[in-house]
Amino acid sequence: MKHLLWACTLLFTFVAAAQDTYIHSGKLLDTKTGKVLNDQTIIVSGKKIREIRDGFVQPARTSDSLIDLRNMFVLPGLTDMHVHLESETNPSKYLQRFTNDPADDAFNSVAFAETTLLAGFTTVRDLGGSGVNISLRDAINKGKVKGPRIFTSGKSLATTGGHADPSNGMNREFAGDPGPAEGVVNSVEDAAKAVRQRYKNGADLIKITATGGVLSVAKSSSNPQFTLEEIKAIVDIAKDYGFHVAAHAHGDEGMQRAIKGGVTTIEHGTLMSDATMELMKKHGTYLVPTITAGKEVTEKAEIENYYPELVVPKAREIGPQLQNTFGKAYKKGVKIAFGTDAGVFEHGKNGKEFGYMVEAGMPALEAIQSATIVPAQILKMEKELGQLAPGFFADIIAVKEDPTSNVKTLEDVQFVMKEGKVYKHK
Repeated sequence: MKHLLWACTLLFTFVAAAQDTYIHSGKLLDTKTGKVLNDQTIIVSGKKIREIRDGFVQPARTSDSLIDLRNMFVLPGLTDMHVHLESETNPSKYLQRFTNDPADDAFNSVAFAETTLLAGFTTVRDLGGSGVNISLRDAINKGKVKGPRIFTSGKSLATTGGHADPSNGMNREFAGDPGPAEGVVNSVEDAAKAVRQRYKNGADLIKITATGGVLSVAKSSSNPQFTLEEIKAIVDIAKDYGFHVAAHAHGDEGMQRAIKGGVTTIEHGTLMSDATMELMKKHGTYLVPTITAGKEVTEKAEIENYYPELVVPKAREIGPQLQNTFGKAYKKGVKIAFGTDAGVFEHGKNGKEFGYMVEAGMPALEAIQSATIVPAQILKMEKELGQLAPGFFADIIAVKEDPTSNVKTLEDVQFVMKEGKVYKHK
């Protein structure tokens, strides 16, 4: 009897593994070449794409399944390179630092992650939270909750009083003097320990706040907040651990230090000068523009008591400039990677960024590539993410219209598959 059960288990496992999914695609975007292909069949085996064939090929076996997207436009799952899945903007957000337990943030993050996935973003880079983002990544990877593939920095690195100092705005009883373990750096020695602590915590990359920021309870939105030596130390140690470094930066001087220090991406880049754009081109640094966040904070700043008094003038100053800076940087030839800063605005609205990028002068195809093949290169996943091709993860989405003609169709994704599993099919 025992041998019979063992044999049945083996047979069931073989049959389950042999099931393929055939997807009939009316139009399919090849993100590498920019070509739109008509009448294609994507064959998915397990988590990856096994084959793509011309025409509408019927399943080979009765155990295989068929998904009909003949009236849809199909493309790879999108990547947002700047999100914050632990939280979402609301008028009580600053108070919630004192009223929420980590468990509250964890449960909230589960909902935000699923919302992001259903919006068509099958991969994200989470750039800063309390550490819940690391546990969320692991829970998604184990199939416990639904969400995008996450690459996370864990807790961002700041200087004392700088953007991402976790004690900003607190009274002296609560503020204390956080150090490298909490993500606060004030020397080259601190930098090394802070990076190594992120490694110990399970982060995938490092995020620093190279300048002041808008939403922190601190006066400046743009002053430089790390020395060049500190940034170089962070980047050098990060390389030892296989990390790349993302740098939040609004102000020009702090941006230049971050670029010279070797960071991979500049987040926001609001007050970037022409000289800094040339420096980014020289070093191959990417700009992650987050235009949607700029639009949203500008609107919220006009709602009475939505933000603390210290935040409002910064939001009015910085928010309106992001789109224009992005447009100039793109036209100068700065490399662009798609990112929204979701969490600063409501999760699930990430697709609005495409429209703002196109408004600023970027062709729709290039905007889509900035959310597919470009992030894959930064994340060193260019042979697995960002394209619909054999051997790549079966991260597949579909929309009603051709997004290279109407990019706003990406705000209403109709079909979402991640690693061969369907999460949405309207």
